[in-house]
Amino acid sequence: MNNSIPSDYIPIFLQSVVVFGFVVITMLATHFLTAKRRKLDTRKKAESFECGIEVKGNARIPFSVKYFLVAILFVLFDVEIIFFYPYAMNFRELGWNGLFSMFIFVALLLVGFFYLLRKGALKWE
Repeated sequence: MNNSIPSDYIPIFLQSVVVFGFVVITMLATHFLTAKRRKLDTRKKAESFECGIEVKGNARIPFSVKYFLVAILFVLFDVEIIFFYPYAMNFRELGWNGLFSMFIFVALLLVGFFYLLRKGALKWE
């Protein structure tokens, strides 16, 4: 049973007050100390600036959905690979049960990968 008393929470309360105070002071300081924003009336000032290179075309060209799909799949499989690390660190202690569990994990990972290949999710057209 936990026998905590209210005085045990004083450091947490003080840290919360300091953090909240820092946020409030920072927001107030940036509001009062920065220069007021002026309207950008001229067309030249409103243009985007890219390293001194003149703008050509529209910057709002839509990306293909395939680009985002490949990026999400990369992150998904990259995160799944991280799950191999605990097994690699403890493979002797896990024994045959751990090996069997990793085979199941790899099999499920490969089933998902081959499903994506069959659906054509990685074909770039």
